[in-house]
Amino acid sequence: MPAQAYAGKECVCQLRRGICDQSCVAGMLETPLYIACLKLTSRRCAVVGGGEVGLEKVDGLLACDADVTLIAPRAHPALVEYAREGSIAWKQREYGGGADLEGAFLVIAATDSTEVNIAVFDDAEARAMLVNVVDVPPLCNFILPAIVRNGPLAIAISTAGASPALAKRLKREIAERYGEPYARLAMILNEARGWAKDTLATYQERKEFFEGIVGGDPDPVALLRAGDERAVRELIARAQRERAPQASRA
Repeated sequence: MPAQAYAGKECVCQLRRGICDQSCVAGMLETPLYIACLKLTSRRCAVVGGGEVGLEKVDGLLACDADVTLIAPRAHPALVEYAREGSIAWKQREYGGGADLEGAFLVIAATDSTEVNIAVFDDAEARAMLVNVVDVPPLCNFILPAIVRNGPLAIAISTAGASPALAKRLKREIAERYGEPYARLAMILNEARGWAKDTLATYQERKEFFEGIVGGDPDPVALLRAGDERAVRELIARAQRERAPQASRA
């Protein structure tokens, strides 16, 4: 949510101003963010809040193979089903404080209670955890960008909270522009990584090898758009022959 949206409304952050004066978001757009992709497989992640937004966050975590614990007295029917089938653990009660976060890698709070959201943030910060309170930037030490995902390809879009509507438009346009051919190329190139590591001695050599394919002529993306995967594999094979040490070619 843009910072301006809070002005004049009830404070929802840890500063407890009563009426929001935006002091908590001063300089937010100028804050540099360290962009990273997290490996969540089998890591315990907590979601506090069982409504539609909580469902959205649980779905995102499950898509990354996280070990998800939901903390909420009531839950969306889809979340109830996830718990019934064993896809998530559900603590069917109110948030119980820092003990609920022990052993968790990150926590997302998706409740409509300012007091609960602040408590989750404070408890997570005290444990040096990653924490995101949905739609309250001052109660986040990481943000969740809009994601375009296609196979191994993931493109993140962030406006640092300035305009979710713009992020949504960018997501749509990027999904249209960078679709299946790019994801397929990523998978094909991944097959050549072992060869490159075994054959090319330095990082620079490996970098030049892959960049020569991706940026070469003919364009491998154009070939995949035309349905000619065989031609892409021939490009890679030719590049491997050209890069192979003289001894292996003798």
